[in-house]
Amino acid sequence: MTEPEATEAMPESSRAIFGSSIFRIEEFARNLSERGPLLGLIGPSELSRIWTRHIENCGLIAGQIGSGRIADIGSGAGLPGLVVAIMRPESQFVLIEPMERRVEWLRSQVEELGLENVEVFRGRAEEAAAGEFDQVTARAVGSISKLIPLAVRLLKSGGEMLFMKGERVLEELEAARKVIGKFRLSGIEVLTLGPEYGTESTRLFRAKVD
Repeated sequence: MTEPEATEAMPESSRAIFGSSIFRIEEFARNLSERGPLLGLIGPSELSRIWTRHIENCGLIAGQIGSGRIADIGSGAGLPGLVVAIMRPESQFVLIEPMERRVEWLRSQVEELGLENVEVFRGRAEEAAAGEFDQVTARAVGSISKLIPLAVRLLKSGGEMLFMKGERVLEELEAARKVIGKFRLSGIEVLTLGPEYGTESTRLFRAKVD
């Protein structure tokens, strides 16, 4: 029988990334480690990098989040939605997720963590309220080309999309040029976050709707 992966201990870098939010973040990380594999939210092999690959990865984008109304497309395990909501209590978050099992998990965490700034919407991004959000986030949901139309529909004029991407983000960006032109996006950039904390790099695609 294969031995289960050991759960990664919280790195020292997390204290710098999460600051005063660290205790609630620790509670979420513990819940996700204990229940996530059983619920199919994360694979058992991910436990060995639960902090560096997932929790810290999401916390790095909190500095890009404003104080408005934010939609998180395909929230799944709550990455990045729940993590960023913990760090930005002054902002209002709507976590968009179509799968019932994941919705139940998200709602349980909202209650257990005492998050008064989070609403969970069961459905697809195409079904959520249009034109109501200042920012839209997404992680491991789809390509930039596929995410842009979904985000544009949800955003207010002047709103911003923030997509967490992998190492091939520049290839995705090049493939999305026509879609970017169609929706007349501005302020397009790719940020690399993480090295300043000595942790894994997180790449963030950012653009605005005019």
